[in-house]
Amino acid sequence: MMFDPLYLILVMPALLFSMWAQHHVTSSFKTYSRQRTRNGLTGARAAQEILQRAGVSGVRIERVNGNLTDHFDPRDNVIRLSESVYDVPSVAAVGVAAHEAGHAIQYAHGYAPMQLRAAIIPITSLGSKLSIPLIIIGFLVGMTGLVNLGILLFGAVVLFQLITLPVEYNASNRAIEALEGSALLARDEVPASKKVLSAAALTYVGALAVSLAQLIYFVSIFRQR
Repeated sequence: MMFDPLYLILVMPALLFSMWAQHHVTSSFKTYSRQRTRNGLTGARAAQEILQRAGVSGVRIERVNGNLTDHFDPRDNVIRLSESVYDVPSVAAVGVAAHEAGHAIQYAHGYAPMQLRAAIIPITSLGSKLSIPLIIIGFLVGMTGLVNLGILLFGAVVLFQLITLPVEYNASNRAIEALEGSALLARDEVPASKKVLSAAALTYVGALAVSLAQLIYFVSIFRQR
């Protein structure tokens, strides 16, 4: 499959873009991690302040191991911030933490795309594990039904990533609005946080592009048989 010219034509450009996006977010975060907040504001404190100003309570903020492993877990209603964000007073850390606070606000306000994404997680989890094995086995043994099932499950993964885009962009917009509408950062510090969030958003675009290209490839070779 990896050496099929059609696969290379469809998937490789998206894969290269995804790899560039991953490098870009890492590079941007590293660059703006060196720019310290003038008021000493840390990631954890920024998230706490944004939640409080939005009237959202009951959300825990915890430290988690790793770098850029930050996420909001709606099951436990907890924001987990990585070691490079939690107690680091940088504009990059504040931007990332504000983004995760944006997710917590989405959850508290019942943001529809987030609810939809949560609803399809079970089938998406199944699809991420079984779709490609089913497609490969189906092709090898000539079972159209298995290929169809694999493509449908893979389609669910693509749908999940498609729904993820507005969820992530909305969280970033909420973060930027919170930072711009408060005195958490100086006015000239906000653009740096924006750049980190913009770079992070591109990684989701890249992941969707790769999955969509793979789905088109699977459908194309299925129709050729």
